[in-house]
Order: sequence, then C-alpha cells, then structure tokens
Amino acid sequence: MRALKIAATGMAAQQMRVETISNNLANMSTTGYNARRAEFADLHYQQYARAGTISASDGTVLPTGVQLGLGVRPAAVSVHLQQGALSATASDLDVAIDGKGYLEVTLPSGQAAYTRDGSLKRNAEGMIVTSDGFAVAPEIVIPSDARSISINGDGEVYAYFAETAEAQLLGQFSLAGFTNAKGLEAMGSNLFVETEASGPAIVTTPGQDGLGLLRQGYLEDSSVDAVREVTELIEAQRGYELNAKVISAADQMLGATTQIR
Repeated sequence: MRALKIAATGMAAQQMRVETISNNLANMSTTGYNARRAEFADLHYQQYARAGTISASDGTVLPTGVQLGLGVRPAAVSVHLQQGALSATASDLDVAIDGKGYLEVTLPSGQAAYTRDGSLKRNAEGMIVTSDGFAVAPEIVIPSDARSISINGDGEVYAYFAETAEAQLLGQFSLAGFTNAKGLEAMGSNLFVETEASGPAIVTTPGQDGLGLLRQGYLEDSSVDAVREVTELIEAQRGYELNAKVISAADQMLGATTQIR
C-alpha cells in the first residue's frame, strides 16, 4: 500500500509550505524583508511498463506505459526579490536602497555580510554600524561635534559643524551586487553571506552597474503581501487535509484486507 507513504510526503510538503508562509507573515514588519516561496518536485517513478517498449510479438509499441509516482519532495525555498515601499523616518542615519544592491557590513569574525536594512546607528567611537553593532563597509566615522549628517543618492556622507557652513565629506557608502542574488545564504538579523550559487560580490558606488541609489531618511518596508500569504495558507491547509484523507482511506483499505477470511 504505497498510498500511505505517498500521502505522508504530501503532508510533509504542505507542512513546510505552511512554515514558510508563517515565517513570511512573522516578518511583515521586518525592514527590507523579501517573501520566500516553498517549491516542490515529484519523486522518482516506478516503471511497471516503460513507454516505447514492445508489448507483443507483432512489434506493437506501448504509447504511454505505466509509471507510478512515489510522492513529492522539497526542491527549494526561494526568495522573491521585490522592492518594498519606502517609508519616511526623518532619521539622518536611516537609508533605503532604491533599486538593487546590498550594503556591506563586517562581522566580528572579519567575514563580509550583506544587508538591505538601512536602519544605521553610530557607536561610541562615532563609527556607522548596523542595529546589531556591525560596522558598515567602508568604515565611516562621524565626529562627535558634528551638528548634522547628510547622505546623498551616491552614498556620499557629509557632516555639518556649528563653526562652519561648509560640509565636510566623511566617506562614501558602496553597494554590492550579485549575479544570482537568490543564491545568497540568509543568516538572520537581515544579513546574508555569499555562496557558490550567488557568485562573488560586485562592489561599486550606488547608481552604477545597475545598482540602486540611497535615500536618506527612509527605510524599505517588507515586501510581504498579507492577502497573498493568507490565500496560500488556506491552499496549504486544504492540501494537508486532502493528503490526510488519503491516509485515512488507505488505512480503511488495509483494514478491509486484514478482515478477509
């Protein structure tokens, strides 16, 4: 009775789909979050009669054959890259990426990571860091006596001081692009690291090589569509119930078999 195992794979697949949707809904308010989609593929097929084989002495060829599928398996949980809406915050260290690209940050281990979360802060040394305290690359230090900060679309950071009207250039943010951004490995805290699938980071100034511009005083909202997620949640729930009914039906068939005398 293969139906039991086949239906079990279907229930496991729908459970993973529900878990993915749950994570999307949980991150509806996460800055720069992109929704994920669970993708599936069918398992191997048992060939009872292969298509194209000769079925009789006169050379008759089977047009289709008999192939029995063995269920479903997870193929990928793919990220849906989509620009989120930009929300004004009025904070001089909040920057949104209007277009493609990622800010590069340096982890305590020295490894490079990438993020679209532009809610930046200033640490005790005046260095611009992420909300978790990771330094943004290249390192930019804001003097303690700076009155205000200005960041233009090209990522140039200027500081204004009380004793002079002329702005001082402190540095320039860069953006990183990837050949296959969907291949980045998510590590939590809105951070990603490159993989063999993503390819190496292509670091350049904002607005070049197809990368976006920086918008000071804005943050990128999550791109999760709540209506779509709830709709898919209902579909996944119904799929789970149908596979459970198959298990129940297979159990009744096995029960009927064991009662035969």
